[in-house]
Amino acid sequence: MKSLGLTGAMLLLGYFAATSGDNIPPFLKVCRRSDPKLDECVMAAVEELRPHLVKGIPEFGIPSCEPLEIKEMVLDQGQGVARLTSTYTDIKVHGPTNFRLETVRIDLDRRRVFLKLWLPYLRMTSHYKMDGRLLVLPITGSGYYEGNYTDIQAVCTLHGEHVSIRGQTHFSVKNFDVKFSIGGAKVFLGDLFNGDRELGEAMNLFLNENWKNVATELQPLLEAKIGDVFRQFSNSIYHKFPLDQILPP
Repeated sequence: MKSLGLTGAMLLLGYFAATSGDNIPPFLKVCRRSDPKLDECVMAAVEELRPHLVKGIPEFGIPSCEPLEIKEMVLDQGQGVARLTSTYTDIKVHGPTNFRLETVRIDLDRRRVFLKLWLPYLRMTSHYKMDGRLLVLPITGSGYYEGNYTDIQAVCTLHGEHVSIRGQTHFSVKNFDVKFSIGGAKVFLGDLFNGDRELGEAMNLFLNENWKNVATELQPLLEAKIGDVFRQFSNSIYHKFPLDQILPP
């Protein structure tokens, strides 16, 4: 439910983290490690990158972000009041380039990057398959999913290290910690309970009235899964280019 909106926001945040220091294409602003205003330089680089995110950057494996497409997200929550297994496929995220990057803090000595991002809204569609319990109610279904989310706050901290690849020093992300919150949400799950209309309408009403409670249960699982996805994505960029090439002295 709410998880897909957070996924979209966090995926976009992962793109910023992976590409904001990658100064090889001509449309990326060059930032140097010696710049006393490195944080401000990186924020300016992200703003210059924004229009290119709409169409995508194929040479760096970055697809269009309008909509942002995600092949699959699997959630398996086995404890607490929300116990369910859910799979979302053919995910489309609308609105991720309307972000506002609020904070960038780069600590070169500790090899750490902190980012804070805000989005006014995200709209998600996908196919879903779900089985389990949410709060006190059983839930099962497979069909169309749609979620509309507003006032999205997302923060992340990248913990990195220097590694040697083909004899050259590269930056590598060890941990990608994410935290998020959403101000409002409205969701719809089609074909719940084998297409039982009455039960489906009742469950959708329940989800929209109790989405904050559901989100509280699922948030730790989502943050860990999303963080690992972004770590892998970031390293797919960082491991291509030496540190002195993507962020020169």
